Amino acid sequence: MPSFDIVSELNWVEIKNALEQANKEFATRFDFKGSDSRVELNEKEKSMTLFADDDFKMGQMDEVLLNKFAKRAVDARSIQKGKQEKIGGDKIKRIDKFREGLETELAKKVVKLLKDSKTKVSGSIQGTSVRVTGTKKDDLQTAIALIKKEITELPLQFNNFRD
Repeated sequence: MPSFDIVSELNWVEIKNALEQANKEFATRFDFKGSDSRVELNEKEKSMTLFADDDFKMGQMDEVLLNKFAKRAVDARSIQKGKQEKIGGDKIKRIDKFREGLETELAKKVVKLLKDSKTKVSGSIQGTSVRVTGTKKDDLQTAIALIKKEITELPLQFNNFRD
């Protein structure tokens, strides 16, 4: 039976490269001279911590990071911004989380969407992914098109396509 998996995965090598390039730019840009603006990656917790001197510099850092991520094909929808907090004096920090894998709520939404679509496919939740099976390849391609159109809150990939 033909099937495929719906997943949401991040390319950690590209994320590391984007953050390294951003840190280099923070060190050399004129408006960041003399400031302690930097980004640190925590791969274990799937997060990055932004350190800045004030709100203006934090906004500039966001702009630079989004630019670097876009050049490296890292989707900005996979970043969940955290709450800004003071860390002494004027300095502030923010911890942004990377969203990887389908959360249970989103996986249920995908399965319900497939059921309601009246196509001859079925979806089942497999941990942090959804396995979609059908009788024909055409049905699976219709399901992919439907999911791409309806689910926009997280970047999705379709892999493990089998006949």
